Amino acid sequence: MELAYERRGDGPPLVLMHGIGHHWQAWEPVIDLLARSRDVIAVDLPGFGVSPPLPSGTPYSPETLADAVESFFAHLGVSEPHVAGNSLGGYIALTLAARGTVRTATALSPAGFWVGAEPLLAHVILRGLRDLSRSLPTGRTDALARSAVGRALSVGFIVARPSRMTPEAVIAGGRALSGAVGFDETLRSFRSVVPPGPPKVPITIAWGERDRVLLRRQAVRAAKWSDQRVKLLRGCGHVPMSDDPELVGRVLLEGSSH
Repeated sequence: MELAYERRGDGPPLVLMHGIGHHWQAWEPVIDLLARSRDVIAVDLPGFGVSPPLPSGTPYSPETLADAVESFFAHLGVSEPHVAGNSLGGYIALTLAARGTVRTATALSPAGFWVGAEPLLAHVILRGLRDLSRSLPTGRTDALARSAVGRALSVGFIVARPSRMTPEAVIAGGRALSGAVGFDETLRSFRSVVPPGPPKVPITIAWGERDRVLLRRQAVRAAKWSDQRVKLLRGCGHVPMSDDPELVGRVLLEGSSH
């Protein structure tokens, strides 16, 4: 499948997958750090960013999104790359690890390790952010992004340090969220997901210490599922790349060094 992407650097290929409603630019704070030693490919998932949606009649689900990413690998001529993902992208990364079609997988606050009302909480937050992005006029959203208080209100649920995001990144992220044609069906399909099958390749899981969308206690379940210690991203939120680029970059490089 042809998908929009950004490619930089040289070395072993490392494919980066964003969370629901986001776009490849979410990885911008860490791409150049990674590109010093990796062939970095940051992709817009189907129906997000400027990538086309899934083919007509194909439902959005973890399996179909993973299929599309594997098809994207083939389209680029990339065989068994390292992969990393955040939230939705983290779940897809772990799904690919369970299939054994990648070399390693690193997941930052991956979906799927919730119980009880936790998926409903994530659903309400994400739906609220989506509705807000679609209801405010362009001038109002731009003005919010250009003030410290406005950035805190706009992205404070998903990042721990809104002041570290540029106004341009906040504006672009809001537009990506508003225009994501795959958002609604993907959000519905992920409410009932459970952890993927056991991984067939080395994996790394890391969790934002201050994650307000997928609460930090879910990391304990991820640790039990993976039979390994989950790394804690101190001072980071659900989308940690701008909170601490050096820390996140180090985790991704270590995870893709196996």
